[in-house]
Amino acid sequence: MNPTVQTALLHKLLALADDELILSHRNAEWIGHGPILEEDIAIGNIAQDELGHATVWYGLYCELTGDDPDALVFLREPADFRNVQMMELPKGDWAFTMLRQYLFDAYEVVMLAALQASTYQPLAEAVAKIRNEEIYHYRHTTAWIRRLGLGTEESQCRLQNALDELWPFAQQLFVPLPDEVVLVEEGIVAETADLHTNWQNLVIPHLTDSGLTIPSDDTPIANHRSQHTSHLTHLLNDMQLVARLDAAAKW
Repeated sequence: MNPTVQTALLHKLLALADDELILSHRNAEWIGHGPILEEDIAIGNIAQDELGHATVWYGLYCELTGDDPDALVFLREPADFRNVQMMELPKGDWAFTMLRQYLFDAYEVVMLAALQASTYQPLAEAVAKIRNEEIYHYRHTTAWIRRLGLGTEESQCRLQNALDELWPFAQQLFVPLPDEVVLVEEGIVAETADLHTNWQNLVIPHLTDSGLTIPSDDTPIANHRSQHTSHLTHLLNDMQLVARLDAAAKW
């Protein structure tokens, strides 16, 4: 593989993996606190699925670099993570969590559909492993958006507040990485502009049908994945605490 293409691919894989990892951690914070027992179990399963998908992306990354995936997760500094800011925001209330998951699930539906045609075979094969689980996540959160949006006055208000806050954060998912153009040229990934259009065609009708008003400003909250909030630092302090007590320990 051309070194320029490989470098760009590594950047993309890290972004995919970090999105899944950080969202998984946030969702796991709901375990034991879900609104009903069924959803307590469901959010735990979704968190586990996202962690498994992160493992797939980290695995592809480490196949190319020889790095240790545990070191990538537990020993990197916040500035070295490449997740979008939406994933690191505190879990908030149930409406916030469901809406964040829905916006990301819809993104993954269109993104994974495009990656099935990737010219990088390991990437296309990885999609086949995880796409069905992501479709389940999407159906689950789609139902919750309708339930909350068309439920009580309070549930609709909470969901609208979550949408107003999360909408600009979600747009960062469609900011291409600085060197992503070479991956598009090689047919490894699709144009982010095309993914954005497909995502909008998926989420906007459902959100409006669920009684919500789409925010008028869709300017991305940040233009580079190295830009993070202080929430990521606090999250990593918790997630990495045990591993950093002895970085040379074998588990």
